[in-house]
Amino acid sequence: MRSPESSRSSSDVGIFRQFNRAYTQLIGTLNEGLLSTEHSLAEARVLYELATRPQAKAKEISSALDLDQGYLSRMLAKFESQDLIRRKSSKEDSRSAELELTRKGRTAFNRLDALSDKQARSILEKLSPSERNELIQSMSTIKRILLKADAGGPLYTLRPHGPGDMGWVVYREATLYAEEYGWDNTFELLVLGIVTDFLRDFDAKRERCWIAEVDKQNVGHVFLVKDKAQLDAAKLRLLLVEPCARGKGLGRALVNECIRFARASGYRKITLWTQSMLLAAHRIYEQAGFRLVKEESHHSFGKDLVGQTWEMELVSSAGG
Repeated sequence: MRSPESSRSSSDVGIFRQFNRAYTQLIGTLNEGLLSTEHSLAEARVLYELATRPQAKAKEISSALDLDQGYLSRMLAKFESQDLIRRKSSKEDSRSAELELTRKGRTAFNRLDALSDKQARSILEKLSPSERNELIQSMSTIKRILLKADAGGPLYTLRPHGPGDMGWVVYREATLYAEEYGWDNTFELLVLGIVTDFLRDFDAKRERCWIAEVDKQNVGHVFLVKDKAQLDAAKLRLLLVEPCARGKGLGRALVNECIRFARASGYRKITLWTQSMLLAAHRIYEQAGFRLVKEESHHSFGKDLVGQTWEMELVSSAGG
């Protein structure tokens, strides 16, 4: 008898493959000529690289597209015979040639590019605004999870919270801590209380929530709120970075935004409460200048935990 996990895995594989079949049929990549042109999908991708990459070299294109070098060499020879590309000696490396599109090659690329835009526009225009937004967000999610972020491009943006963000915060906090640490729904209740208080009592001059985005998708958040027990102190709360966005310095950036805002708002201290096993967060706090001031064992969220209180003293602008 198959386990529930095995059955779920098989179902996931089937859905994944079904999506691939449906999408390739929708955009016509199985046709002999892409977008009713004489070029295959692979040829169109190579033409795109040649059109957008300065001083393009065959080895770079092969690596970027994960194409066999022999296959690419035959394709480039075909392009040369069709007067679509020309080769010239590289100024940087005399052993390799730089590739560039001829006028005819540029015309062929521009046609493919225009047809691709037309196809995408025709699909999107059939959708309602909400369907279009959902589709674009889903595509961004697929790109972020499967392809990861481009290390050379912008990694993330930070923005203030907006409508719907608090629901997402509660959902991701509860889901992620259940998946990674087995915490129960009492943690979700705690988070719900924090965001409810934040929305009900929000003081824009003294409090902030930052939402981190990659490709318009939420990938992290943090809160800075007033400490009701200490008038000159703020609390850093609910720091979270999605697994797909970790290792990019995002957690550090979120904490630094809290510190910058706290200083500008006149707070003299920031406190936070965390748990002993959250080591990655501890490193961020230490690097930012927080120090551990208290530890206490407790049973919460269905687990035996060790809670930690961290503090950071802020130097006011008046103090120099």
